[in-house]
Amino acid sequence: MIQIDNSKGSIRISGEVITNIAGDAATKCFGVKGMVGHEKKGDPFQLLRRESMSKGVEIRLNDDNSISLDLHIGVDQGVNVIAAANSIINEVSYKVQKATSMTIKDVNVYIDTVIG
Repeated sequence: MIQIDNSKGSIRISGEVITNIAGDAATKCFGVKGMVGHEKKGDPFQLLRRESMSKGVEIRLNDDNSISLDLHIGVDQGVNVIAAANSIINEVSYKVQKATSMTIKDVNVYIDTVIG
């Protein structure tokens, strides 16, 4: 739960809301096949269905009240992974900042698998 206080009161935003916004923005980028998750460390990666894509996103609230996001992605075979990652970073930063008015410190993209 992220809490934003101002002179008129408080706003609480569930971490799941932010991860859903980030996952939705990432999966709409060119070359992205979907969000990737795994149950435990060492387990094989699995492409997540649309309703559980937030499992491929980790969120951290920093000391300065900014947000850091880690996204685990599967991309199409043959896509330029650098271009795809840069597109994801820009799109996710923009969409999450626009929806929450919070500062995005960083977005880290982990391309866990290539799907052919």
